[in-house]
Amino acid sequence: MRLILAACAVLMMAPLVASANPIPTSVLADPPQDKAHPASQLSFALPTKGAKINAVFFAAAGAGAHPTVLLLHGLPGNEQNLDLARAIQREGWNVLTLHYRGSWGSPGPYSFAHCLEDAAAALAWLRDPNTAAASGVDATKLVVIGHSLGGFVAAYTGAHDPGVMATGMISAANLGGPAGMGALSHAMAAKVIDDNIGTSAGMHTLNTTPDALADEVIRNDKDWDFVGWADTLGKHPLLLVTSNDGLAPASEALRDKAAAAGGTEPTYVHLATDHSYNDQRIALEAAVIRWLENLPGAPAGL
Repeated sequence: MRLILAACAVLMMAPLVASANPIPTSVLADPPQDKAHPASQLSFALPTKGAKINAVFFAAAGAGAHPTVLLLHGLPGNEQNLDLARAIQREGWNVLTLHYRGSWGSPGPYSFAHCLEDAAAALAWLRDPNTAAASGVDATKLVVIGHSLGGFVAAYTGAHDPGVMATGMISAANLGGPAGMGALSHAMAAKVIDDNIGTSAGMHTLNTTPDALADEVIRNDKDWDFVGWADTLGKHPLLLVTSNDGLAPASEALRDKAAAAGGTEPTYVHLATDHSYNDQRIALEAAVIRWLENLPGAPAGL
């Protein structure tokens, strides 16, 4: 009898446990269609420093201006996180994605410095009154989220652009600092970069070389440590998502330093998976959507 009662108690408690942290509806379901103001997608050439790079804008459904996420991919961008982009769009946010100069067919030479400039150019495009009017962008509510190298770019952008409302970093790769790529020897840094971009394996994703990128990170080692930007990043909402890819310590150091600075307490989520979150995509989307839902002026969602 006691076993039966215990089993019944477990069954009664199970729904409560499962609903304690529910997956947001926008991760799992399409919203009702808005025929007057439908969701849409625009592919276009984004101007940046005299070039025009490949970009895609995902417009949220609904009338009026929407908050917007600039979503930045990593090195070289095999994982673009477009499933995440779509979940954010369903949640009622616009999303802008891009391929940096010199990557995936975008013209110009690729460099880490150009990635930073291209992110700034993307925000300038979103803030352009013509863009806001035509694309339904609320230029006062811009969020930057990046994965891997994109996480570093997001951190730099959030720390140096006071108009960014919030910053999200997913398995962010720190290019500087004691444990960053810039602290490696040139040969080791070039190898790490080559392992990512596949130049030696015959891939042609970036208009650069591993040696050139290794030179760049070593040259900028002291300036490109995102832990050093904790005071500024901690002044607005900060999301840090980590995995078992070896990059978590830098994000944890940023979390601790930002929290100690007395600003907004960072949101920290660790998922036990690989760098691309291959078996935790739903969990990743849910973590990002939950964070977005709590930002000031966030849409009501589904």
